[in-house]
Amino acid sequence: MKYVKLFIAVAILLIGCSQNESADKIYINAKIWTGDTVNPSATVLAIKDNKIIYVGNEVGNLDTSSAEIIDLKGKMMVPGFMDNHTHFLLGGYALASVQLKEAKTKQDFINTIKAYCIAHPGDSWIQGGDWDHENWGGELPQKEWIDSVSGDHPLFVQRYDGHMAFANSKALSLAKISGTSSVPSGGIMIINKLGEPTGVFKDEAMLMISKAIPEPTQDQLDEYLVRAGQYAIEHGVTKVNDMSIYGGWPELQTYRKAYAANKLPLRVYSFVPLTKWASLDSFVKKNGKGDDMLHWGGVKGFVDGSLGSTTAWFYQPYLDDPHTSGLNITDTVLLRKWVLGADRAGLQVAVHAIGDRANDFILSVYDDANKVNGSRDRRFRVEHAQHLTQDAIKRFHELNVIASMHPYHLVDDGNWAAKRLDSTRLRGTYAFKRMLDEGVTLTFGSDWTVAPINPLYGIYAAVTRRTGNGLNPNGWFADEKISIEQALRAYTMDNAYGSFLDNKLGVLKVGMYADLVVLNDDLFSIKPETIKDVKVLRTVINGKEVFVSH
Repeated sequence: MKYVKLFIAVAILLIGCSQNESADKIYINAKIWTGDTVNPSATVLAIKDNKIIYVGNEVGNLDTSSAEIIDLKGKMMVPGFMDNHTHFLLGGYALASVQLKEAKTKQDFINTIKAYCIAHPGDSWIQGGDWDHENWGGELPQKEWIDSVSGDHPLFVQRYDGHMAFANSKALSLAKISGTSSVPSGGIMIINKLGEPTGVFKDEAMLMISKAIPEPTQDQLDEYLVRAGQYAIEHGVTKVNDMSIYGGWPELQTYRKAYAANKLPLRVYSFVPLTKWASLDSFVKKNGKGDDMLHWGGVKGFVDGSLGSTTAWFYQPYLDDPHTSGLNITDTVLLRKWVLGADRAGLQVAVHAIGDRANDFILSVYDDANKVNGSRDRRFRVEHAQHLTQDAIKRFHELNVIASMHPYHLVDDGNWAAKRLDSTRLRGTYAFKRMLDEGVTLTFGSDWTVAPINPLYGIYAAVTRRTGNGLNPNGWFADEKISIEQALRAYTMDNAYGSFLDNKLGVLKVGMYADLVVLNDDLFSIKPETIKDVKVLRTVINGKEVFVSH
């Protein structure tokens, strides 16, 4: 039987070559990883309009009379990278905001904010930041640190995981917050010994400040998209899933506006909050779900918070904060109701779950939805799926739930996770290899701005599992390393599957959209630890070169 299949595959290729089909672009002398099990490698790829018309090792009978011939001189070509989880417009904002991720000491943190405020005088809100208090030993910032250096700016900067943020006194005043203010369920406001807010807010409590921040204008959102789009394509990203940060609808409106003006820089799958599933259902009934360039129809919810903010939901308490086991930041009764309602409406459901208890809970809800709403191709997703028991990994496979994971997080979390969790729980952290061994569909992304959007950083993290502190040169829980090919699949074809675009994207073969990336080095030939240094030379979307390195 395998010889019959091989004969058919070869025949198809030969037929394709014999049609004397004209091409717009022909890439030659490439080292192509196609992702296609029938035709896994090639040296020549031809494009007509926005589709691939030939992948092989000879130009053959292609009509080259009007084609642009591009000699890649042995450089590596792969399918366009897709990112399964971004906060894309926020990323566009953050690129121009204060950068706190590299602040290694309390004084670095203060000085960086001071310098930014001096360079940007006025009274505008300062957001973004992406600080990590673990860089200076775990002490949380306090408003007194920066009140004297932030000038007239109200400031509300987030920890890099997005589940904790820090406000100065100006922001607290504008939001009318005191030590006696009511805190929303699913959130925490840190109070000092004097009964005053320190400025630190966790999860749902962050709404206490954010409600006072003016919503970005449409012009600002348009600007964020331009900035984010250019940055993404420079790093080989041809499609993103946007999980919203401004409420979902402003993002979708921004993408639709750009698409209508032929200015959408890359493919987008736009999600709205799970709480708004009924509105999305109505919108879809009226407007459909878009097309292969811009589509919608997905909703994103939350079970818990994050490990770094000690708000991820576990069965057992945190080692360094034994008074808490984390938070279920969404009422579990409502979350179950919303998931079942959205699924019944035919929407794709993706839910954030980090702690072991959070993952078990959402898997049980997905199981209920399967039983209550009947069998169909629903492609439920768990965003992060970060801390799992072996039983949970098996349930992912049994329920056909997609694990939407973010490998570069381990580079950061691995620096300090042992402070939070015992070895038994850590054993189930970022369990890429066991997921794949169990037959789970694994997709990769960045959770930008939580981690860099650069897919090569994610591949590096997945295959080396090196932590940022340099203490795990052979890999943190090294038996969970995966191969370069497995990581590539998670960033390409499996991401296409995760957003219902398989058979259209993620593989370089005839009939697929011509989304591809050219790299300056061969990932399979270099040392794995150098993958993070590989650069993107070309990014092609819909057959058009949208980025060429100079």
